Amino acid sequence: SLRMKDTVIVFARAPRLGMVKRRLAAGIGARAALRFHLAMLGRIVRLLAGHRRFRAVLATTPDRAHARWPRGLARIPQGRGDLGQRMERAANRYRRGRVVLIGCDIPGLALSDLHAAFRALGSADAVFGPAEDGGYWLVALGTRRPAHPFAGVRWSSPHALADTLRNFAHRKVRFLRRLRDVDDEADYRAFQAAAPWR
Repeated sequence: SLRMKDTVIVFARAPRLGMVKRRLAAGIGARAALRFHLAMLGRIVRLLAGHRRFRAVLATTPDRAHARWPRGLARIPQGRGDLGQRMERAANRYRRGRVVLIGCDIPGLALSDLHAAFRALGSADAVFGPAEDGGYWLVALGTRRPAHPFAGVRWSSPHALADTLRNFAHRKVRFLRRLRDVDDEADYRAFQAAAPWR
C-alpha cells in the first residue's frame, strides 16, 4: 500500500560550476567538485524515483537557478533563510505525515537507511543519522515535532547534531548508523579509495 504520508526530502544545490561543494572544490578544483555533485545527485534520484513506499522530492536552492536537474523527482524551492529555516519550511510542507530529510552528498546512503528511519519513527519522535564530523546525514521527523526543530544550530560545525538535539529535549530520539559525508578533499579521497559510487 502506498503510504503517501511518508515523504523523503532531498536537499540539493543547483549543479552549477563554482557554486557547489566549495570546501571540496578548494581541494580538488571546481570541475571535479561539480562532477562529484552531479554523480551524487544522479545516484540519489535513481535510488528514489518511482519508489512505492514513500514519495520523494528535491528541495532545491537557489530558488530560480537555471540548472540541468536530473529527471524523476518533483522539485520544491528551499526558499530563504539559514539551513535550519529552510529545513523547517520544507518539513512543514508535509506536517500531516512523516518526513525524512537528507542531503545528496552521502555516497554510503542506501534505501535500507530510509526504511530504517521510517521504522524507527514508529517508536520515536525523531531519528538522526550521525555523521563522522559531528553533523548528521539524515533527520526524520514524526508528526509530533518541536515548533522550531533546527533553531540555534551551528551548521557546518562539530556541534550541529548536539545543537539540534537540544531542541528535542524530553522527546524520544533514535539514531541510525554513522556515515561520512563528503565535505572536503580528505573525505573525497577516502571515498575514492572505497569507490562505492562508481
